[in-house]
Amino acid sequence: MAVFVAIHLPRLSLEAFRPRWSRETEHGCVVLERDKVLIADAKAREAGVRLGMKRGGVLTLAPNAQLYDRDTLKEADLLHAVAFALLQFSPMVTLCAEETVLVDVSASLRLFGGIRSICRLMRATVRTLGVSGFMCVAPTGQGAWLLARRGRRRVLKMSSLERLLDELPFPAVPEIRPFAEWFDGLGCNVLSDVRRLPRAGLKKRCGAGMLDSMDRAYGLSPELFEWLELPPTFHARVELPDRVEHAEAILFSARRLIVQMCGWLSAQQLALTHATVVLEHERGRDAVEPTTLDIALAEPTWKEDHLVRLLKERLGRVELEAAVLAVSLHATKVQAAEPPSDSLFPEPGGTPEDHNRLLELLTARLGAENVLRPALTADHRPEHANRWVPVHSEAKCAGVPPELPRPAWMLDEPVRLLIKQHRPFYGSPLRLVSTGERIESGWFDGGNTARDYFVAEAEDKSCYWIFRERPSATSDEVVWYLHGLFG
Repeated sequence: MAVFVAIHLPRLSLEAFRPRWSRETEHGCVVLERDKVLIADAKAREAGVRLGMKRGGVLTLAPNAQLYDRDTLKEADLLHAVAFALLQFSPMVTLCAEETVLVDVSASLRLFGGIRSICRLMRATVRTLGVSGFMCVAPTGQGAWLLARRGRRRVLKMSSLERLLDELPFPAVPEIRPFAEWFDGLGCNVLSDVRRLPRAGLKKRCGAGMLDSMDRAYGLSPELFEWLELPPTFHARVELPDRVEHAEAILFSARRLIVQMCGWLSAQQLALTHATVVLEHERGRDAVEPTTLDIALAEPTWKEDHLVRLLKERLGRVELEAAVLAVSLHATKVQAAEPPSDSLFPEPGGTPEDHNRLLELLTARLGAENVLRPALTADHRPEHANRWVPVHSEAKCAGVPPELPRPAWMLDEPVRLLIKQHRPFYGSPLRLVSTGERIESGWFDGGNTARDYFVAEAEDKSCYWIFRERPSATSDEVVWYLHGLFG
């Protein structure tokens, strides 16, 4: 059986102008359409503002209320943002009439732990975007859409769906509204009254569209939807309702963009490896160059929580040159997502993915220049064979023959050893336990080196890496040095 979730957003006009995190006003917020009140919040209603009231009446009752003219483009952008965010739960998302988003979650129930769990997650995702609405679950998409606009909750059986639909006022179906007076004259009040009328007469009088709409709601005819089309690349932008002077205050709006991007990644079965956040400043004559934040990930991900943590750490290190007016997010580099493999015997100390997330968090908090990893270079001299590079650097390691011993701890500067009874001495006489390794290099950069390295063992069985300098033409003295310690 199919399962559809419809989310109706009746306050979309108001919330398109005033996100939940914006500064509240004492006298409320009102949205006008054609100079009449379309919607008002609770504080405006307390002051006496009513739907349909003209602008002058609102200013008389609530002179300090925030007044906005309806902007359908902003509403459409916010509705698309909700649809993109819900792609995390199903790729089958569509935009319906009257500020409603419809999602087919039939194939996603087991993945998210059932209908209650997925509804709870979807509700939290919608709240993250700063909007609120009514959610309804039903076996048909049209039925879920009709019930969501009436505030109904969850219907899983066709018999229950039929009963609830029969109780709806007949104007709930848009195709019936043009004939409302005629149905009133027939004494119809609810949909069950309309369904009892002869179908042939209804088809002749009202057209086949009305009957088809009702049949789809009751599950009597198949439903066809135009699912949301996804762009090949992700780019989203949001304007801030006020000038923001501190970078950390941008996190809420940036999170709204991350939620949308995670929905896009999930629907495309992609994982993010590099993203760019652009903070836009003043424009025009006093224009300031945007601030660009690059977020590089060692482990590809599409998880919202991890991306939000990285961005939070990164914003905490940013000093803004000017106030921020808008934020945009670009998915710069993506790759095919690979599902996580759960091992029967988890590795102690965490998985490689956990280690990579820790490195990403440290990089975001401390800066890429302060989180380093060792990288071998193509140089036989031990003091030059290792260098430190940023942890996410693409510098490749030049290999060293694996059969040659190398100590775990190299000294910054070799220590000259004493010679006792013609043997090197370091706490006790040292005994050579390996063949020699001759290293002669550095002629090309002025640091010529000619050494013979050995593994030496002390009386307590400790092992050291020592070398002797090859005698030169001017001196036959044999000098030994300690250069490393084995663990």
